Amino acid sequence: MSKRLLLDRDSVPRLPRHAKLRFDRARDCWIINAPERVFELDAIAGEVIQLVDGTRTLAVLVDELATKYDQAPRADIERDVTAMLQNLADKGFVIA
Repeated sequence: MSKRLLLDRDSVPRLPRHAKLRFDRARDCWIINAPERVFELDAIAGEVIQLVDGTRTLAVLVDELATKYDQAPRADIERDVTAMLQNLADKGFVIA
């Protein structure tokens, strides 16, 4: 059994090689496409996952989102983004 990846603010999340982010015009949303699996993202998740490029730390992602959405408390953004990316990591759609 493999060890569970736990993301923290210093993690550098990215999509695994087999998963591709793309905009699906038929569904009118962002999806992560992997062999025999498609994960449909809502608008917020699509916004976040577009920043997941394997170069930014989780803290940098949160900083960029907090700047863009300055009406939302940074702590809330950090909590929600970490939870979302952890959920995707648990499903194998995000690695670090």
